[in-house]
Amino acid sequence: MTARVPTIVLGGTGYVAGELLRLVSAHPYLDIAAVASDSQPDEPVAQFFRHLQPVLPHLRFVGHDEVLEYVAANPVTAVFSAAPHGVSAALVDRLLSAAAQAGTSPRVVDISADFRYRSAEAYEAVYKHPHGAPSRIAEFTCAVPEHLNALHTPHVAHPGCFATAVLLASVPLLALGLADQRVFVTGVTGSTGSGRQPTTGTHHPQRHADMYAYNALAHRHEPEIAALALAATGVEAEFNFVPHSGPFARGIYVTVQAVARAPLTTHELVAALRDYYEQSIFVRVGGEPPRIKDVVASNFAELSGVARGHNVVVTCAIDNLTKGAAGGAVQWMNRMLGFEETAGLMMPAAGWT
Repeated sequence: MTARVPTIVLGGTGYVAGELLRLVSAHPYLDIAAVASDSQPDEPVAQFFRHLQPVLPHLRFVGHDEVLEYVAANPVTAVFSAAPHGVSAALVDRLLSAAAQAGTSPRVVDISADFRYRSAEAYEAVYKHPHGAPSRIAEFTCAVPEHLNALHTPHVAHPGCFATAVLLASVPLLALGLADQRVFVTGVTGSTGSGRQPTTGTHHPQRHADMYAYNALAHRHEPEIAALALAATGVEAEFNFVPHSGPFARGIYVTVQAVARAPLTTHELVAALRDYYEQSIFVRVGGEPPRIKDVVASNFAELSGVARGHNVVVTCAIDNLTKGAAGGAVQWMNRMLGFEETAGLMMPAAGWT
């Protein structure tokens, strides 16, 4: 496709929605048609995202009912759902039903967890509430873009931000048979990963100049990571994940440790990572440990590794709002609509944030 495609964002007031709007506003082939929020209908989008006022000065939120008209009126629509877990599935189901009735073909990337699992039962076991649209699950594929060459469903569920970083670091070890199936992960995330609504864990005076672990070996991304690693590699690995809250707003840093099947040197490990991601423009493998400042506000991931005998360490830094959410979603949409995968995503990191 070369024509510009009308684009809809569902759940439009959160941090991920704001990041989607930032990216789509500069995209060469996507045009923002509507941003949906039932809590803020007809309010200016720039009132919630002041940094977007120069590029979206007149855009206003619409109700989720109104976006059905956009989908019915356009042969192809790009739809991003940034609605919360447990809410997104029902919104997407209504939208796809309206499109089917009108004979149109929207493409959906869901950034919530609602379509990441292969069954309603698997989803409900983690999120502890009924799935909003079980009949739609088969229409979605969940994967990190770099780990799936061919998409066989009309829609995509983007993995979680922690899952994205962990999978980028660990999948090469498993796919190449470099490491055993038991994987240990420490991850540190910025406060934006907890959403826009202030909580004890995200309130700045509580989080500033502090770092602490939470949900050790019980984080809800852990089963998602294991399932997606199996799909990407065919290896049923055991992930032992300890997440941490970091004193910064944006970014995720993960350290993956595993036991090598045969003795490895650092040079061999880094060379293997480079070879694995040779065709992946958004993954950079270096000889030095990555830094969050070098990827913040970009769709790039930086990896590095260290090996000593049978001990293997791979580190990965991403921006949780971009590569871990909105940027990865735009990357998927580019592929789904036949655009170059890099369209609208080649901006460098912000640097000294």
